[in-house]
Parts: sequence; C-alpha cells; structure tokens
Amino acid sequence: MDLLRPDWPAPASVRAACSTRKGGVSAPPYDSLNLGDHVGDDPSAVAANRARYAAALGARPVFLRQVHGSTALRLDAGTPDGVEADACVSTTRGLACTIMVADCLPVLLCDDEGRAVAAAHAGWRGLLGAQGRGVLEAAVGALARELGQPLERAAPGLHAWLGPCIGPQAFEVGPEVREAFVAGDAGADACFTPRPAGKWLADLPGLARRRLRACGIESLHGNDGSPGWCTVTQASRFFSHRRDRVSGRFAASVWLA
Repeated sequence: MDLLRPDWPAPASVRAACSTRKGGVSAPPYDSLNLGDHVGDDPSAVAANRARYAAALGARPVFLRQVHGSTALRLDAGTPDGVEADACVSTTRGLACTIMVADCLPVLLCDDEGRAVAAAHAGWRGLLGAQGRGVLEAAVGALARELGQPLERAAPGLHAWLGPCIGPQAFEVGPEVREAFVAGDAGADACFTPRPAGKWLADLPGLARRRLRACGIESLHGNDGSPGWCTVTQASRFFSHRRDRVSGRFAASVWLA
C-alpha cells in the first residue's frame, strides 16, 4: 500500500498516515483504494479497502460523514462510522481521527506531549466558516479543550500537517469566494490569482496556513502548494472529484499509539 507518512515534529506516541489511490480492490473509476462509501462504489470493495487501510495503520480509523461544515466531534471507543462532522479529536489510543478527501484539504493536528490528536476536513466552505470561525478553528479549539488549556496557551505547543489537495494552479473559484475570505482577512488576497472572465485561482493550503497561524500555530508542515501535492494534476496517485467527477476518496489519519 502506498502511504504518505507525514514529516513533522510529532512526538513518538503520535502516528499519522495518508493513503493514496493505490493498494485496494476497487474497479475503475474507483481504482483502487477507494475508502468512500458514498460515491457509488461496490460496498464490498469499500469494506475490503477500509479493512486493508486499518491493517496498514495498526489502528481503527473512524470515518465521518463530512458535510463541509465546522462541527468537531470527540471520538471514543464507541463512536461508529458515519457520524456527521468535519473535524474530530481523540485521546483514545489506537483510535484514528480520519478525514476523507478527493480535492479538499486534510489537516492533522497534535500537541508536543502526545496527549491528544485531531483532524479536519478543510474545503473552502468549511475553512471559511462564519464570522471568522471555520473547521480549523473548531478542530484547534477541540484539541485545546482536551488538553485542558485555553486556546491561546495551547496553540504554541501544537503541530499541524497539511495533506494533498487541489493545488493553487487548478482551483478556480468565483469572485464571491475571494470576497468572502478577504472580507474577514485582507491579507488573504495574496492567496488569489486573477483569471479571465472574473474568475480566480485560489491557494487552499495557503488560506489554511493563514487560519492556523491566526490560531497561534507556527509549526506547519506538509502541503506548501507546490505541484506534487495537487490532487488534480497527480492523477496516478490521488483521487480528484474536480478532475474526474466520479472518483474515489483517499484518507488522512492521526492517532495515539
């Protein structure tokens, strides 16, 4: 199985991985390690793929029903798959916070001491949120609560890893998306490049990094917007809904060993 292993300064008790589209049993167009059970793939193939993924992790991934919102769920041993949320936090060993994506940005979080982990599904809607609070603020806040610290004290001790997503060379959006981000953060304008017909190219990992830094997190790793991280252009390695319309989902997970 082709797994990405995050290169970040997580403590030894924290493990993390990100799947690709390789190593499963699904037939085209879901070939081959599709982990999404909501995209039209054969349910038995998805179940087999999820079992393979769990075995590769050596942990139980909890798969959420993601809705592009900003709800953060606390996981425990009894949490089933399919609970509606776009972020999750865990202090239970062997229980993996897991985010499925096919263009949106997965963000993994941990603290210096390895006491808790969290993950977030950051498409542009969830990232934007409302009144300056989106899914990343929800995930960081949930992690801080688990650590028993106020956000402003916890954030300097947190690390974030950004996984593959649609890259800034491929993510075309309308003017309303740019206007919404710039209204809450004038500096977000630097994450948009003009295109013909009033469209813009958006730097999703760049926007996420701005939001994480605003939470006080400076230890940021992974996706820097370079082409190798782009789900659209790296067709042999990553699923992409925007590229293929009908596609599987890969996943990013973080857990306490």
